Amino acid sequence: MTTEKKPAVYDPYDPAGLPDFDRDFIEPDELDRFERALNAPEASPLVAINDWRPINQRVRKTRGRRKPPKRSKDETREGVLYTVLKWPFLFTVFTWITVLGFGYVLIRVYIFLYEQWVTWRGKRERLRRELSAQRNYPDWLKAAQALDVHLGTQNWKQTDEYAYYDHLTINKVVGQLKKVRADVERETGNGQSDSSEVSAIEELRTLLEACVKNNFAGVENPRIYSETYSGTKDLVQEYIDEVHACIELVQNSKQVDKDAKYQLFKHLDTNFGRTALCLSGGATFAYYHFGVVKALLDNDVLPEIITGTSGGALVAGLVATRTDEELKQLLVPALAHRIRACHERFPTWVRRWWRTGARFDTVDWARQCGWFCRGSTTFREAYERTGRILNVTCVPSDPHSPTILANYLTCPDCVIWSAVLASAAVPGILNPVVLMTKKRDGTLKPYSFGHKWKDGSLRTDIPIKALNLHFNVNFTIVSQVNPHINLFFFSSRGTVGRPVTHRKGRGWRGGFLGTAIEQYIKLDLNKWLRVLRHLELLPRPMGQDWSEIWLQKFSGTVTIWPKSIPSDFIHILSDPSPERLARMIHVGQQSTFPKIQFIQNRLKIENEIMTGLQESKMGGRSLSPILSRRLHNTESEHSDPMEERLDENLPERESSSYKDESRFVDLSDSISQSTASSRPQTPSSRRGSIMEEMRRQSAVFFDDADSYGDEDPTVI
Repeated sequence: MTTEKKPAVYDPYDPAGLPDFDRDFIEPDELDRFERALNAPEASPLVAINDWRPINQRVRKTRGRRKPPKRSKDETREGVLYTVLKWPFLFTVFTWITVLGFGYVLIRVYIFLYEQWVTWRGKRERLRRELSAQRNYPDWLKAAQALDVHLGTQNWKQTDEYAYYDHLTINKVVGQLKKVRADVERETGNGQSDSSEVSAIEELRTLLEACVKNNFAGVENPRIYSETYSGTKDLVQEYIDEVHACIELVQNSKQVDKDAKYQLFKHLDTNFGRTALCLSGGATFAYYHFGVVKALLDNDVLPEIITGTSGGALVAGLVATRTDEELKQLLVPALAHRIRACHERFPTWVRRWWRTGARFDTVDWARQCGWFCRGSTTFREAYERTGRILNVTCVPSDPHSPTILANYLTCPDCVIWSAVLASAAVPGILNPVVLMTKKRDGTLKPYSFGHKWKDGSLRTDIPIKALNLHFNVNFTIVSQVNPHINLFFFSSRGTVGRPVTHRKGRGWRGGFLGTAIEQYIKLDLNKWLRVLRHLELLPRPMGQDWSEIWLQKFSGTVTIWPKSIPSDFIHILSDPSPERLARMIHVGQQSTFPKIQFIQNRLKIENEIMTGLQESKMGGRSLSPILSRRLHNTESEHSDPMEERLDENLPERESSSYKDESRFVDLSDSISQSTASSRPQTPSSRRGSIMEEMRRQSAVFFDDADSYGDEDPTVI
């Protein structure tokens, strides 16, 4: 008699279960080349050794420190009044900013107490605690639906009318799409069409070209996902499902030739745009990103385009160099055993800081970072291995050069770990870093003449404009953990999956008066800091203009804010324990669950468009590993990930295709009109007034900044 062997239970706290846990990816010779590049003189002789020490000064302990050079008169436009009024004006403004900051804390405490003592009581509070205790999305969704039933928000979903989207247009589009799709299916079944009219499949293509656009009629307005804990309007969900079914029908139709399919999907891709996951900086707060990525990965909604800055770049580097199967094994508490960036003792880093102006050793960080980025993997190699497009923001050490968004298009042979280090080089923490590039023989050399780069959060924490320029990204999922911004994030009308807690989501947090005071204080803080920056009055500690860490945009279409705790500030520059990392992963997942439905609806259409585009033979492409697994449900657990690699020329073709597609952005309307004019007109009974209605509707919901709610925490 034989007994079946039980499978071993995997312990998420055991580091032995991590893929390549003991593997040292980075070679000593590569570190030696990096160290020589760091110590080599730069092209310009007038370069500071680090952010703390003056120009041409040796890195050694001296009895006295020289003062950094003052700004020139040409830079500050100095005059008599400037000299007399500068410091009194600064003192007055900073005093007022302190008063405003104290008042802001008081009003937030009042709103917190108001919500806890007035709105969250009884069964509502019990259901909310059950919601926050769930560890997977299906269970969380059930708890969220139970809370919606208790609050009575289910009736809101069944009513079409709502001020933040055009329900009349959506109703007409859904009816028209259903009718035409039924005609196409009937023609396909009969194997013939009425020659006296335009075929139904042609009419369906025309409808899709008109309605498949970013935030069409407001269906992607975050506010229509902010009234309930789960889901959105039934009409909006019906529209998403119908558009997806129609796109799939055209993709599989044999009545449309492959050339026409390719042109259609290319047009849809340009108009609809793409989605990106943006991971912010924030020192060790960035470990919350692991939970965010895990929630998206487990629910199959992790975007292909990922960008990271500072601490977020380390997480993005791990995600972009690993397959889905590897990530599911890595995103566990045992990963804390590989996070060793802060292993040195206090006396060691104090001596280094006094000698070099940086707390951490750059070469040691390169060795630690190499494991997360699979050694000296380049941006091109990461894209070929996983199909994910990694972007890392780096700021040049000189104040004049523009910020770079490193990816497989801008610097394909750049080594990822060097870009991650550069993006994390905060003045006083890590000195500016030389980017390294891989030559044909596999050896490393300095990138861009050996110029040095530093923390991307100083100027562009969330590179939305650059992502739109390179990859047509117009839908951003931002995981924001910066501690200096987290305090000022306040969604007065609720956010996606987190409605206002009282008056069935129709009220204001803390009441109208509390919200009005909060908004006034925040805007006044923003105003005064902008005045100081434009008058060039702000001090520059370490020779760095720090104003942009307060005044840049930190949010996206969907913004995820993992809730930090006071002990996070104590451990802001220390490695996490497995227990602490487990809590951060759980909190990151909990913060992401409310956004899943919104992201699923977006990617449902986007992935179908990308599948149709890549499967068109005219494009000359094969499916990427991610789309192949996600959309065709392949059994990837039984296949070798290396067998799914794209061919060597795919990045170049991808680059050229996007350049070629850029011309469709400005000409999208003319293409639509010329396509329609080249075909016979359909009878009015079939098209009705739907085309006039869609031409009438505008992108007001998308263009109006207020349409996305009050999620922009650009405070100060």
